[in-house]
Amino acid sequence: MTARGPLPETIPVFPLEGALLLPGGKLPLRIFEPRYLEMTDDALATYRLIGMVQPAPSGTDKPSLYSVGCVGRLTSWSETENNRYAIVLTGVCRFRLREEVSGPRLYRMVRADYADFLSDLDADEGDADIDRARLAAGVKQFFGRYQKTDLWSTISELPAGLLVNSLAMVCPFAPAEKQALLEAPTLTDRARLLLALIEMNVAGSEGTLQ
Repeated sequence: MTARGPLPETIPVFPLEGALLLPGGKLPLRIFEPRYLEMTDDALATYRLIGMVQPAPSGTDKPSLYSVGCVGRLTSWSETENNRYAIVLTGVCRFRLREEVSGPRLYRMVRADYADFLSDLDADEGDADIDRARLAAGVKQFFGRYQKTDLWSTISELPAGLLVNSLAMVCPFAPAEKQALLEAPTLTDRARLLLALIEMNVAGSEGTLQ
C-alpha cells in the first residue's frame, strides 16, 4: 500500500489534545503508554498507518473524539530505552470518523471515511492563493515572541502546501484553533485562517504588553 493507494476503512487512532497532523506534515511522537506501544507494534506489522485525532473536552478517561482527523504513515521509528518508541508520522489524508469500532486491543479503532478529503492525496497546490509577504511578516512577529531563531528563513522556499501545513502544525494555537485549521476545506482556506490566527495572536500580545 502506498500513500496514494487505497486507505483502510478501519484504522487505529491516537487521541492527543493539541496535536495537529496535516497532509505532508511530519509529526514526531514519543510512545510510552502500553496501549500506544501495542498500537505502534500493530501498525508496523500491517499498514504502518495511524490516525491522529483530538479528543473533545470532557474530563473522562475515554473522551469522545472530534469528527475529523488525519491518518499518517509511520516513516521513521526507533526503539529507545525501556522499550519505548520514538516515531515520526507523515500526514497522508484527512478522514471523517464514522464510528468507533470495538475490539480486543488496548487502543481505540475507528471506521474512517476519506471521501471528502481525497484532494489531500494530490500534489502540492502550488497555485493556492497565499499572501507570502503578509504571512512572512506575521510569522516573524509571532515567533519573535517565542524564540530567537528566524523560522521564516528556513521555510520560506517551501511549496505552498507544505509551507502552510507545516506552519499550522508548529504554531502554538489552542486545540479548537488547530481543529479549525485541520477542517479547513482547501489549502487556500487554511492559509487565510492561519494568517488570521497569527495576526490575532500578534495583536493580542501587543495589547498585553502595552
